[in-house]
Amino acid sequence: MTTLGGRIRELREQMGVSQAQLAASAEVSQGYLCQLEREDVKNPSAAVLLRLASALYVDPRELLDAAGFTAVRAFGSNDSNYKAEVDPDLLRFLAGLSPEQQRYVLLLLQSLGQRMDALPAG
Repeated sequence: MTTLGGRIRELREQMGVSQAQLAASAEVSQGYLCQLEREDVKNPSAAVLLRLASALYVDPRELLDAAGFTAVRAFGSNDSNYKAEVDPDLLRFLAGLSPEQQRYVLLLLQSLGQRMDALPAG
C-alpha cells in the first residue's frame, strides 16, 4: 500500500513539477510539503489534502483515503471513478506557467469550448 507521502511524491513527479511549484499551487509551504512527502506529518488537515488534490488533478478521495480519512469514502459512496484524463505533457506545460498565465489559458480554453458547443452537430 502506498503511503500518503509516497503518493504525493509519485503524482508530483508524474506531473514533472518541483516541490516548490506544487507547494505554490496548493498554497502550502515547501517545507510542509517536504515533511508530508517524508511522512513526518502524522495528521495533515483535510483542507491541505483537498488543495493538494486539486493541484495534482486527482480525486481528493485518493489523498484523503491515503491519510486515513476513511469516513469520507462512506459519504460519497457514489463512486464515479473520477479520473482526470489530461495529457501529462499538457500538465507539465501548464505547471511551468505563472498563475496569471494559467488563468489566461483557462479562459481561452473555456471560450474555445463554448464555441465548439455552439457548432451545429454533424
